[in-house]
Amino acid sequence: MLKECSLNSVCDKMEITFKVFRFNAETDYLPYYQDFTLEVSEDEVVLDILNRIKWDFDGSFSYRRSCRHGICGSCAIKVNSKAVLACKERVIDLYKIFGSNMTIEPQSKSRVVKDMIIDKKDFWSKYDSVKPYLVSEIDENPATEHLVSPEQYEELHEADTCIQCGCCYYSCPAVEVNENYTGPAALAKAYRFNFDPRDDAKHERLDIVNKLGSGIWDCVKCFECAEACPKGVDPIHKITALHTQTFKEGKAKSNVATRHAVFFKTSINQHGLLDEGLLVAYSEGLGVVKHIPEAISMLKKGKIVMPWNMPKSKNLAEVKKLVKISSTAKF
Repeated sequence: MLKECSLNSVCDKMEITFKVFRFNAETDYLPYYQDFTLEVSEDEVVLDILNRIKWDFDGSFSYRRSCRHGICGSCAIKVNSKAVLACKERVIDLYKIFGSNMTIEPQSKSRVVKDMIIDKKDFWSKYDSVKPYLVSEIDENPATEHLVSPEQYEELHEADTCIQCGCCYYSCPAVEVNENYTGPAALAKAYRFNFDPRDDAKHERLDIVNKLGSGIWDCVKCFECAEACPKGVDPIHKITALHTQTFKEGKAKSNVATRHAVFFKTSINQHGLLDEGLLVAYSEGLGVVKHIPEAISMLKKGKIVMPWNMPKSKNLAEVKKLVKISSTAKF
């Protein structure tokens, strides 16, 4: 609870109980939680709390930190399952959301080495797989600069501000269930260089990220990555742009994912609404047979309608205009 400040106080104090994840892979069989109740000032960030626990209570408590300016990504952890940069997130802001009880955990409990420190090998190997660097045949002694116009730079949409903290990656539900999924951080970086006018590896990168099971089509559109990113990179926007780029560059192959995208646009353009029954049939092809029991159940409950009964949006003409204006690739 908030305590009243005296006239000489710099700020209010909050009494908060922190339930802290503890585990040492070398000595512990199971993880456990340790409680610390601290008086926290209004100007403290989560990293201050980690420091106080280590300095005042338990010197063995371990975590990563470096710049303290929100630009290295080292101190990324989770507070009440919310991805945060410990050096950037004010405790009072978390207090307003969660109250006086907070659970501090590593980004991924299944990858813990010690306390807040995790093994990020999976993150970095996937990040490296998309060629996250500029590929270009350059003159070693150029006569002029290779300039990028402001308009071309705007196309990057802040993708170059990614600090590889892993907040989006370890908040992604697709990563949790699919160990092969490249993840939002690496895909956002692929976007960053594929939309750089100086880069020559666009088609090679698209071949890498266009694979079913690991690439852009395995994103489940949950927006967790955009919510988790502390730098406003918005990876879901970049993944969607890569979808479109595969069509523009002739890299899209006929599979369940691309057919899903094609029919989604077709249905909206025809009806102004999504025909969910035909969406599955068109996307799956002959594989739709396995969904017949679900389809019958949905039909009985009015979740899907027969094609001849498909309603039309009252604003269909306007929807068609919007589809035409927003379509940047030929499906």
